[in-house]
Order: sequence, then structure tokens, then C-alpha cells
Amino acid sequence: MNPIREVQIKAFSKEYKVQIHSDFRGLGETIKKFYPISSIFILTERKLSGLFSKFYESELSCPGIPYHEIYIKGGEKNKHILRTAEVYNKLIELGADRKSLIIALGGGVVGDFAGFIASTFQRGIRFAQVPTTLLASVDSSVGGKVAVNADLGKNMIGSFYQPEFVYLPLIALSTLPKREWRCGMAEIVKHGLLSGGEYLEKVRSNDKSVYDHTSPELLELIVGSILYKSNVVSQDEREAGLRKVLNLGHTTAHAIESLTNYRRYSHGEAVSIGLLTAIILSAEKQGLDPSWIESLRKILKAYDLPYHDKSKSTQVAKHTLHDKKNVGNSVRFVLLQSPGNPIWDIPIELEEIASAFRKQKKMD
Repeated sequence: MNPIREVQIKAFSKEYKVQIHSDFRGLGETIKKFYPISSIFILTERKLSGLFSKFYESELSCPGIPYHEIYIKGGEKNKHILRTAEVYNKLIELGADRKSLIIALGGGVVGDFAGFIASTFQRGIRFAQVPTTLLASVDSSVGGKVAVNADLGKNMIGSFYQPEFVYLPLIALSTLPKREWRCGMAEIVKHGLLSGGEYLEKVRSNDKSVYDHTSPELLELIVGSILYKSNVVSQDEREAGLRKVLNLGHTTAHAIESLTNYRRYSHGEAVSIGLLTAIILSAEKQGLDPSWIESLRKILKAYDLPYHDKSKSTQVAKHTLHDKKNVGNSVRFVLLQSPGNPIWDIPIELEEIASAFRKQKKMD
């Protein structure tokens, strides 16, 4: 079955396609394009297998190709380097080899973890992304960043490893709780701010009514977000320069996640709060029109996204020191000179971070 929409990703190391489908019909045909395949390994959460296996089992019953499911646990705490050993051993036990294909079926945690496994098992075997959340669909499944966490930092151990393809079944979004919708929308808002222009206006003109997998407006937001990210990745695959802009909002977000032990917010919700911090700093440090502070607050509110947090401002600022983008003890931010005109590696003092965080805490 032909995809509803298709986006070509042109990274330096590999070109591949993001296929957007209404459901899982067509996954088997997509896989066949990558023969020879000796075996298929689906890395997913047990609950996701329960939800979707009845849809994809027939697609994966490729003649003569055995497939296996390996269950992994979701959540950032389970995306840990210590969790990899049991998966490596399971792959060996089940006879995985260099012609095997790993399919990451799940959200961003599953995609990051499975991609890291694929990038390191036998020095790298092929893998594909089948995102089942809005966040994974517009962000982590595209661009080839795969990683696991260490005790003292998120995504500290990883690589750049592009998938063979990304297969996005919109029907999977129908199972998402509201919190997961908000997760993905925070990334879409981020891409809108980075892109500016027509795409930002699309983001501004919609609201939480797009939290419906059949919404044509949602489809356009997803496609626009993937197009923006693919354009960035095509110019800078390994985050040597331009790709750093995709970290807009993430410095504060990672600090909040770390400070709250990944329990208070999902990643996307933390990014939402971090976006407003970055916009306040942009107005103060880079000449961004201050009216964008209130404009962004309204956008976040329209999508039912958080924009402040009760944590102590000084503690949030202190936790930004653990961000992997830092140079020495200098905290580096992505800021906006104007929508569509981001700038990166901007050194920000801890008190400036704390001050911006305090300001947004006072917003209703």
C-alpha cells in the first residue's frame, strides 16, 4: 500500500524515506525492499505488542524470514547502558547476524535504545524505526541520533546511526493518552519557532483540537516538522554546527528532568517549559522581539502545554551544568534572534538562567 505522504531524508551517510501511512498495511512491502534479510527482531514494549501485534503480524510474516519480539521497558530510567547486556545476549541466543534487521517499534525511548543496540551489535546491523508516538514521529525517529543514559546524564553514550527507513502508522497515535500528545506537540512548536514563516503560522493557527490521528491539520503539522528536521540533518548530520539548533529548549528541559528524577514531566513537557526559558533569554540577550514571550505562552497554552515549573530556579540553573552541549563549565544555549533565525552555542550565566526561570514561574 502506498504511503499517504513521504519525505526523503538526505543525510551524508545514508538517504532514506519517512513513510506516513494510515495504519500498518504496507509495512511488509517496505521491508521486502531491503532483502536479503536473515531475520527480523522487533524491539518493543510488551504493552505495545499487545496493542499492535494483531495489525503487524501478517505484515511481518515474510516468506522464509523468521521474526522475534524482544521486550524492553519504556521510560527514561530504563534507557540505561546497564539494560543493553540482556538484549545483546537475547539477540545472540536467537541467532541474530549481520543480515538481521532490528525494528524499533515504540516511542522515543524504544527508538533510541533499539537504535543504539543496532549500531553496536556486531559493529552495526540494519534497523528501522516504526514510531508509535507523536514525539517519536516528528523528532527521535528522524535524523539518526541513538543513545542510552548513564547514571549522571541523559544520552551520554550514543552515536549517529541512520535507519534504513521510518514507517509512521498514524493509527498508533489513536492510542495515545493526552500527555503523549502534548509531548509531540512541544517538538512541533519548537520546529515552528526554528523554521519561522508559513510553518510557524500553521502552528499558531491550530490548537489542541488537532490531537486526533485523523486530523488533516495534524498531518500537515507532522509533515512540516519532518521536513524542517530533514533539511537540518541534510546540512549537518553529526551536530557539528547547524543541527545544534534542534536543542532549542532542551538545556532547561534536561535540567528539569534530571532535577525531578524524570518523574514530574515527560520529555516533551519539559521541552515546552524550556522553550519559554529560551525565548525569555533570547529577548534579553539576542534582541528577539519581547512580544514573542507572550506569543509563545499563548501557543503553549492553546496546546495545553506547560510553560512553568515550581522547582527552585537556582537548582534548575545548577543542573544545566550537566548538559552534554556544555564546553567546560560554560552552559551553552540555543536562542532565537527572530523566529526562523536561531543561533547556537551562546554562553549563559547561571544567574541569567535562574532569572529567566523565575520570570516564567510568575506567568499565569
